[in-house]
Amino acid sequence: MIFTKTKLGGAYILEPELVEDGRGFFARTWSAEEAAGYGLNPKVVQCNTSFNKRRGTLRGMHYQLPPDEEAKLVRCTSGAVYDVIVDLRRGSATWGQWIGVELTSLNRRMIYIPEGFAHGFQTLEDNTEVFYQMSAYYRAQSARGVRWDDPVFGIEWPMEVSVMSERDRGHPLIGAAKKAS
Repeated sequence: MIFTKTKLGGAYILEPELVEDGRGFFARTWSAEEAAGYGLNPKVVQCNTSFNKRRGTLRGMHYQLPPDEEAKLVRCTSGAVYDVIVDLRRGSATWGQWIGVELTSLNRRMIYIPEGFAHGFQTLEDNTEVFYQMSAYYRAQSARGVRWDDPVFGIEWPMEVSVMSERDRGHPLIGAAKKAS
């Protein structure tokens, strides 16, 4: 596996190293031992998937409060997404900064998202599926979100939003989210 640091401390882009032959290829997509060597949380307790019918669907920006913070490893298994993370760690030198990366079923990239980050994505194709590996269980009482269009972050999404849940549309701006935490 290839681990590439991002500008946000603890967040990595992971790429499988393909071993190819006449049948196709084989690749490792996760190694707890290798991940721990990079300082990543190797624990996986829950896996989730989301299927998105329409291009332009936006999901996010989600996170969980302590003690239920979760690290995530996210991969697009069908179609393509523009995946975005925002650093919400208190005291972090990169607080409020974001990165976006294109994850597709063809490029096979994954993004490792440390605890304390908000996460979301926008689909770039119809019929897109995303697979998540989580370090902590989902806890409704700890689940939070911030606005996908919060001017404090200034996230540049690739296209107009075509579909979004009312819950995601109603997430507070970061100033209000801080007060509620």
